[in-house]
Amino acid sequence: MKLLVTGGAGYVGSVCAARLVETGHEVVVLDDLSTGHADAVPEGARLIAEDIDDVIGPVLAEGFDGVLHFAAKSLVGESQQAPAKYWQGNVVTSLRLLDAMREHGTPRLVFSSTAATYGEPDQVPIVETAPTRPTNTYGATKLAIDHAITGYATAHGLAAVSLRYFNVAGAYGRYGERHAVETHLIPIVLQVASGTREKVAMYGDDYPTDDGTCVRDYIHVVDLADAHLKALANATGGEHRIYNLGNGFGFSVKQVIEACREVTGHPVPAEVSPRRSGDPAVLVASAERARTELGWKPERVDLAGIVRDAWEFTQSRSQEA
Repeated sequence: MKLLVTGGAGYVGSVCAARLVETGHEVVVLDDLSTGHADAVPEGARLIAEDIDDVIGPVLAEGFDGVLHFAAKSLVGESQQAPAKYWQGNVVTSLRLLDAMREHGTPRLVFSSTAATYGEPDQVPIVETAPTRPTNTYGATKLAIDHAITGYATAHGLAAVSLRYFNVAGAYGRYGERHAVETHLIPIVLQVASGTREKVAMYGDDYPTDDGTCVRDYIHVVDLADAHLKALANATGGEHRIYNLGNGFGFSVKQVIEACREVTGHPVPAEVSPRRSGDPAVLVASAERARTELGWKPERVDLAGIVRDAWEFTQSRSQEA
């Protein structure tokens, strides 16, 4: 298939683009490079380094079999401080994409959504029928896009799948996590291990968990990319399906820090800081529906293995610098 990957120069998008090329698809990456990296676009994929809002119509006029939509603003804290940036950059841009897909007859969409659409869950693991009560603007914009996709699928026959997940981690060879503003725990801890950050903060150690720190579900970026490929293959015209993705169990902040210490051989100083507002004790997603309907299951669930892949990528980037 000929596929457009928006945001394909970013972390998850680049791994997905690489997997698509490897499996024989023709891939075009559309990314304005505001947070992505041109050298993260895989060989064999064509890069269009433009703003989606400016070129999506002419690009889709080429004729595509599907779109995998990763492009988004995704910093939770920033979304609270600059909501207009997120409503414009996420929702308005996605509506333009949907309209262009309808106009040019692009039949399939896989949307990179988020489990932040659920907010603070009543129970875990979180299933797809759980109430959606996002606690921040980022989650609210992603939920709004999901609602829009449902409408376009019903009205225009779009074959659409949304994938909701929490924490992505690990790396795939030369494709890994390198954000200008890093907010994810594993790369932050690895920055401490590599000497570019002094210490890591643990926000609260008095949660009702085994060791008092928050528990989160981590999914390897390759497992996540493969879920997007399966979603693309299983999308059905006129339907919008939503799947949660995760390992089904979680790791605490202390467990992640200890795994990073073991993998890197560095002490990684950590200190307890005050809790952050709105941080639930446990966030874990149930992927049972994805297992049953997509035939997907995570293969890389070992925390040390996830950290090791990320650490190897971090070291390779340090050597290049």
